[in-house]
Amino acid sequence: MGRIRELVEYREMTASLVRRELRGKYKGSILGFLWTFINPLCQIVIYTVVFSMIMRSGLENFNIYMISGMIPWFFFSGSVLQGAGCIRAHANMVKKIYFPREVLPVVVTTFQFINMLLSFIFIIAVVIVEKGRFNPVAWGYLPLVMLTEYLLALGLALLISACTVYFRDLEHITSVLLMAWVYLTPIFYSMETIPDYLLPIFRCNPMTPVIEMYHSIIYYAKPPETAALAQAFLSAIAFLVLGSLVFGKLEENFAEEL
Repeated sequence: MGRIRELVEYREMTASLVRRELRGKYKGSILGFLWTFINPLCQIVIYTVVFSMIMRSGLENFNIYMISGMIPWFFFSGSVLQGAGCIRAHANMVKKIYFPREVLPVVVTTFQFINMLLSFIFIIAVVIVEKGRFNPVAWGYLPLVMLTEYLLALGLALLISACTVYFRDLEHITSVLLMAWVYLTPIFYSMETIPDYLLPIFRCNPMTPVIEMYHSIIYYAKPPETAALAQAFLSAIAFLVLGSLVFGKLEENFAEEL
């Protein structure tokens, strides 16, 4: 609780760093902040060609199904990958001034979360163009699902960022694992296509219920199942607690290791 109070006290610093990330990411670029939309759009076009024309998925309105999983995945993977190196990237700050070191993973996760919120403009546009179904009641659950994913991403960012200070190869290992992780998450396919004997493996993936809830709200226009929401939220809390404990244990020697 003391650490939480301290983070609240340093909220102005957190907000300032998030603003700096938002301003500086595309500074000097001609298209600037539009790259927030262009990058995921290009990847989505590629995946659409592959999974709807070459490796046919058989899903109606596949564009809606895919982007309702891909945009949240971009937020999650970006938070974890950028979070892995966030302590080392701010080594001078960590060594020279005092502040709660948890601020850095929080900044990364919040920055990626804002990018996801902006990208939802693109999702809404695709739903309208593709004449997808829209259920206001189902969309009312979206803040809870987003909060759940935010807590999960933050927990992993805390865990990996602290460990990377001591084991620097972990940043590269994380990048490789995320490339495999995306295909073990039901973004391009539905869970019904997975053989029964493999289902327990996919259910162990903490992102599986999260992506399924996004699909339920955006693609199927149905409120997510209460059991799935509870499972995802408890999993996110577990990762957040684990990440916080490991971070708190390892941060004592950050300055020496950096």
